[in-house]
Amino acid sequence: MELINQHTKKIMEGCKERAREAGLRFQDESLEYIVTNRDLIELTPKLMIPTLYDYWVHDVEVLKEKGRYELYPSNPYETVINTRPAISYYNDNNPDWMNVMIFYHVLAHIDFFQNNLYFRHTWDYDFTGRALSDKRMIAKFRSGKGRWLDYVIEFARGIDNLVGYHNELSVFNRPPVTAKSRMLDFYFDEFLQSIKKTKITEYIEEINRYNDCTKTSKTHGEKAFFAEVLRKYPEFDAIYKKSLEENSNRQLDLMQHILEHSDFLNKEENRWMKPVIEVVRKTSLFFQPQIRTKIMNEGWASYWHEKLFLQDDRIEGHEVDFARTHAFVTSLPRVGMNPYALGMRIFHYIEELADKGKYSIEFRRLLDAREREKFDAKTGTGKDFVFKVRENLNDFMFLNTFVDQDFINRTKLFVAAKRLNENRGVWEYYVKSRKAKDYRRMLFDSLYHPPHITIDPEKSKNGDLYLYHHFEGKPLVKEFIANTMMGIEYLWGAPVKLETSEVEKVEPQKIQIPIPGLAMPAEDDAKQTEIKWQRALYTMKDRKLSRVALTNSGVHQPAAI
Repeated sequence: MELINQHTKKIMEGCKERAREAGLRFQDESLEYIVTNRDLIELTPKLMIPTLYDYWVHDVEVLKEKGRYELYPSNPYETVINTRPAISYYNDNNPDWMNVMIFYHVLAHIDFFQNNLYFRHTWDYDFTGRALSDKRMIAKFRSGKGRWLDYVIEFARGIDNLVGYHNELSVFNRPPVTAKSRMLDFYFDEFLQSIKKTKITEYIEEINRYNDCTKTSKTHGEKAFFAEVLRKYPEFDAIYKKSLEENSNRQLDLMQHILEHSDFLNKEENRWMKPVIEVVRKTSLFFQPQIRTKIMNEGWASYWHEKLFLQDDRIEGHEVDFARTHAFVTSLPRVGMNPYALGMRIFHYIEELADKGKYSIEFRRLLDAREREKFDAKTGTGKDFVFKVRENLNDFMFLNTFVDQDFINRTKLFVAAKRLNENRGVWEYYVKSRKAKDYRRMLFDSLYHPPHITIDPEKSKNGDLYLYHHFEGKPLVKEFIANTMMGIEYLWGAPVKLETSEVEKVEPQKIQIPIPGLAMPAEDDAKQTEIKWQRALYTMKDRKLSRVALTNSGVHQPAAI
């Protein structure tokens, strides 16, 4: 692995200049490395960050990647890391024309990292430097604690899978400074989005109204802004005050609770475990935005590498090569989902609609289908609109807002399912739905969504830890319950209980076999399966797991595991 040569660096600097002229914003400092496939195999388990702490799972992943590469050799084009400065890796087999395309793709990623609000807590954070310090600390503990260190890391990573980090991310996105700013954050982040479920067009209109009010005076402008808010939503003041009371008693997530309240971890001989758990937590928190913006991020990068490459005079004669590579990266699969393809097409779609003024009150008032199709106010605001979307949304908001029926029809998307052809004795795919709501549901099922698990203080008595799983339609994976609860019991130092929901009764003949990347059963299908759920209570005590079924009356019925 080595830094790119001066020739390639010159190409990169030319791409930076053209990208900035097009409107992309990013820090000038960046590091670019030329790597081999072997380098990428070694770095991938560590998320391409060489300074990340050593852990045995990383070594296992390296072996798996080596085996996969030997069976299916391929040459990845690039990888970019959200650090300070941004680090990107390029395959040593890339020709100059391809590097031009890849550089634009990478620069768009960096622009996204450094301007999207969900990455706010990473903008001024030297993660690689912090990771190096953590790596040295863990190496020191490993020399003294041996395998116990890996146990702690393993248990902490298991708990990490149950934590959504919503409280931390909400604070990082718009850190409260004054009472007014807290009210402003609540209005835009919670009231409009979660309570009123405002459409994106109305949301952006409110942002524009706030900017207009505060052009001359921020203090007086905010007063005028909220005066209009209270006129439109008289209930806002009461809801906001209630939220302040709730936030003052904000419940800690599972990992925070264990770190702060575990008697076991606070013993003198066990205190070394706490900084190890905090390393796992900090690492996971740093990568949360990437997880939550995968489709947007890849779509934004693909959107810009397509636009800027075709305008670059340095690639003359390689248009066909570009078209072939671009099509390979951004093609829509018949089954499943390609984040590059989907994200890019959504950005093109909303840019076109914004250029025609279709995100306006005038357009929304139109009821006639022909008039809506022909509508074109020629506003030319598409470019500004996509930049605002890039800045303010995550994948869920992005998909929920813009994947509408017009988009589905235009791109000819559909939901696929799998069924058994009994006559031929084979499984076959079929088009299950072409409705936007079903396609969105399939996309939502593919997004990152950890289980919602909280601590019940009323039932956490005598030092035990009672975990309550707020059921959202998806059961926990049974294979992971025992090991995860064992880790929690070890770090907590006392028995752990978990209340969750499990399938009680199903009619097998009506169930469709779930396929990774495909849609979950639609609402109508879900009714046909007649799935009945019951609450169950798992208890981990002295590394032994037991289970009882909970009846509707709350009486425990013993059941074998």
